[in-house]
Amino acid sequence: MRTERAGVAIAVLALALTAGCGANDDKAPQVPKTATGSLEQLASKAKCEPNISTDAAELRQANCVTGDGKYVLATFATDRGQREWINEAKDYGGSYLVGRKWVVVGEAAVVATVRGRLGGEVETGSSHHARNGGGTSADPSGHDMSDMPGMGGMDGMDGMEDMPSAP
Repeated sequence: MRTERAGVAIAVLALALTAGCGANDDKAPQVPKTATGSLEQLASKAKCEPNISTDAAELRQANCVTGDGKYVLATFATDRGQREWINEAKDYGGSYLVGRKWVVVGEAAVVATVRGRLGGEVETGSSHHARNGGGTSADPSGHDMSDMPGMGGMDGMDGMEDMPSAP
């Protein structure tokens, strides 16, 4: 009798597992292997004509405006520099697509679209600042980010005040 119950339990479990396989296959987003390369190579893969705003040894940053929306693409010389930048930027909210030594910052929908081209992992910033109306480079909480390093190139882009962005 124990053997019959164990057999039935195994059969039910196997049926449940095989029934679940493929049920959501057509709904799962296709995410490519995480891209690597220079800022220009990543921009090309993301279908962006990069408008470079910061060109330093430790950080290169470009503004991208495509049919998908506006975002910032940044590359870093070191993994540590990237992580420090992300940790500081996440205090200002926003969505971050993170790859090895690169980050894309923009609205969640734009980041999701770019992820379909570059791969990477999505991280979300915390929006714990009080609403204050913000400045020209504001996150959804209204915090003025124009004093953050690397934000100078964002000021000239129309509509960037509505986009969550990072230093």
